[in-house]
Amino acid sequence: MSSVKIAGEDVYVPDSTVVVNGVLRRLVSEGRFSGRLVICRELVEYFEKLASEGNILGFIGLEELRIVRGLCSKYGVEVDNISMNKKFDNIDLAIMEFTHELGGILITSSKAQALAAEVLGIKVHLITPTPTTNLTLEKFFDKNTMSVHLKEGAKPLAKKGRPGMWYLVELDSNTLSRGDIELIANEVMELARNSPNSVIEIDRQGSTIVQLGDYRIIITRPPMSSGWEITAVRPLVRPKLEDYKLPDKLLRRFEERAEGILIAGAPGMGKTTFAQALAEYYLRKGKIVKTIESPRDMRLPPQVTQYSKAYASPDELHDVLLLSRPDYTVFDEMRTDDDFKLYVDLRLAGIGMVGVVHATSPIDALQRFIRRVDLGMIPSIIDTVVFIDRGEVSKVYVVNMTVKLPTGLREADLARPVVEVRDFITDELEYEMYTFGDETIVVPVRKLVRSAIEHRLKEVILRELPSANIKINGNSVTIYIAREDLKKLRKVAKKIKSLENDFNVDINVKVLE
Repeated sequence: MSSVKIAGEDVYVPDSTVVVNGVLRRLVSEGRFSGRLVICRELVEYFEKLASEGNILGFIGLEELRIVRGLCSKYGVEVDNISMNKKFDNIDLAIMEFTHELGGILITSSKAQALAAEVLGIKVHLITPTPTTNLTLEKFFDKNTMSVHLKEGAKPLAKKGRPGMWYLVELDSNTLSRGDIELIANEVMELARNSPNSVIEIDRQGSTIVQLGDYRIIITRPPMSSGWEITAVRPLVRPKLEDYKLPDKLLRRFEERAEGILIAGAPGMGKTTFAQALAEYYLRKGKIVKTIESPRDMRLPPQVTQYSKAYASPDELHDVLLLSRPDYTVFDEMRTDDDFKLYVDLRLAGIGMVGVVHATSPIDALQRFIRRVDLGMIPSIIDTVVFIDRGEVSKVYVVNMTVKLPTGLREADLARPVVEVRDFITDELEYEMYTFGDETIVVPVRKLVRSAIEHRLKEVILRELPSANIKINGNSVTIYIAREDLKKLRKVAKKIKSLENDFNVDINVKVLE
C-alpha cells in the first residue's frame, strides 16, 4: 500500500473504488485517519441500488461501509454522512466534483480518476490495494479436487478424481450460511479486482463468473438462484498433446492437414484440456495461436493471445482475427448461432480453426452445423472431429465430400453429392450425409451395413443350417453349429467364402459339444 500520510483536520472523501477493494477499511484500521471522513449518502444509495439488482458489487460495497463505520468508532475517526444534492450519471465523477466544492481530499484507487482530479486542481491520494493471494476457497481443494460446490443451507461438496471418473465428497458436516457464502464471494471479488492475473469475465444481475488464477469461479445469487451459491473449478493437470499417446498418423494430420477441427464431448470430459494441449502443440510448431473464450480459463503461454467473448462483439472478434491472421484460433465453448457463424466465417477466410462443442457423440457435433450452413459447405469448414471421453481421445472422424449413390439406394439416377464421415484410424465409412428433397439425411452406414450383413448371413446360412447360432462382433462373425451339422456345413462353404469377400468380414465356425 502507498505510504500516504493522512493526518490533521483535513476532510477526506472516498470514492467507490477504495470501498469495494477494501482500501478504505485498511486505512481506518491502520490508524491512517485522524481528521474527518465524509461518506456521501449517494454512495450508500448507489451500492444499495446495485445490491437490489443482484449485483455482487452492491453487497460488497454495503458490507465494506458497515465494517468501516465500526472501525471508525473503534479508532475515534469522525465520520459524516453528507448528501451531494446533485444528479449524476457517474457516482465517482460526482464525488470528485463534490470533493472540489468541499475543499477536501479525494481518496481513490483509480489512476484515471486521480489524473482527472489533478487536472481540476483537486487534492487527491491515489492508493492502490495491497496485493494478496489468500483465498478461503483454497482450503477446500487438495491435489485430487476437480471442483468445489458451496451452497447456503447445504454442506460443502467437492468432486474428486479426473474427468469422467470422479466421485462426490462431503467436505464438512456443518451447513453453510448465507453469510459464509457472501464472505467468500466478497473475498473472490476483491482479489479479482486487484490481482493482475485475474479478471471478472461476466457480471450479470444474478450471476458473476470470475477467472482467478487457475480457478474458474461461478457465483449465483437470488433471484436468479434459490440461494447464494459458489462453484469453483480448477484443472488438475496440464497435459501436453504427447501425453495423450496419440497415433503418429493423427499427429501428422494435426500438423499437416487438419485446419477445421471440432473437439466434442459431454460436459466435464476434458474437451478444454485437450484444446489447451493442442494450442500449445501448435505454438511449439512455430504457429501463431489465439483463442476465443468465455470465460478465459485456458492456462496458456503469454505468446498466445486470449480474447474474451464477454468483452467483445462477434463483429469485433471477426475483424481483429481476420486482420491479425493467426495460423490457428481455438474457439472454446461454441454455443450460440453467433459462435458458429464466427467459426464458419473465419474458417472460410483461411484461418485454421479448433472449435470446442458439447456433444454426446461425435456425429452430434457435426449435426450442430447442419441447420446453420449448407450441407455441401461442411467439408470445407470441418475436416477432423475429435471426440473426448473420460479425458481420452476415444474417436476421430474425418469428413470428405464425394459424388456417389448413397448406401441403401439402388437406382443409379439417385447419385448425388454425399458427405462421408469415416473413422480416421480404420478408414471405415460410418456415416453419410446428403439431401433428399428438402430434407437432410444422416445415415449410420456402419449400422446399415451390419444389418445387411446379418440379414444376408442368416438368409444364406440358416437356409442350410437352421439350428445354427450366429454372433457378429464388428468385422468378426462366429457361426456356432452342432456336430451333426458338419456335413451340411460343407455344402455352404463356398457361399460363406463369398460372403467374407462381399462384406469384408472374417467368418469362423465353432462346433458345439
